[in-house]
Amino acid sequence: MPTIDEELSQMEKDIRQLKIEYDQYFGGGRKRPPAEIEWRIDLLIKRYGERGGDMKHGQRFRFSNLTQTYAKYKEIFRKKVQQKEEGKIQRHFGAAAKAIEAERAEKQKQEEASAVTAGGAFRITCSEPENEADKIDKLYRAFLQAKEKAGESTGKLTPEGFNEFVRKKTKDLRTQKQCREVEYVIEIANGQVKLKALVKN
Repeated sequence: MPTIDEELSQMEKDIRQLKIEYDQYFGGGRKRPPAEIEWRIDLLIKRYGERGGDMKHGQRFRFSNLTQTYAKYKEIFRKKVQQKEEGKIQRHFGAAAKAIEAERAEKQKQEEASAVTAGGAFRITCSEPENEADKIDKLYRAFLQAKEKAGESTGKLTPEGFNEFVRKKTKDLRTQKQCREVEYVIEIANGQVKLKALVKN
């Protein structure tokens, strides 16, 4: 049975795929809207809406972000479907989607920073960092922001160096410990930023 993190990752992929398939539908490349993906996302939202207590703070935050993005997309899709049926289709969907993504990224950036500095911990689980650029980017941003908040130097930190560190660390731990995933945790303890790598089976 998939874990909550795995299901949230699948939901994130499904939302991206939904946007692609709706683009194809509105562009004439698909005959029908992608109802099956919508059904799958709706099912997950319903399930986790009812069992929110099972989720950790970081998972609830991620679920909330995904749900909001999906709701915004659905509203755009609904209007576009209506326009298509009425013969008034406009091709501005890409720009609207980009605006939503930019707004979501900015909000997430702010909330990630406040999550770490509020004494909580920022967590991300990796299994194949070379295919998880989004996750590594979020981890890097959260690490950078935590260090800045704690007054630590960030001069030597680079995205490339951090990516390489996470890739190597994940690979080494998976080999040594025979685990499937590695959870990276950023927390501030005694005014110092700590980045931990925890083995997950």
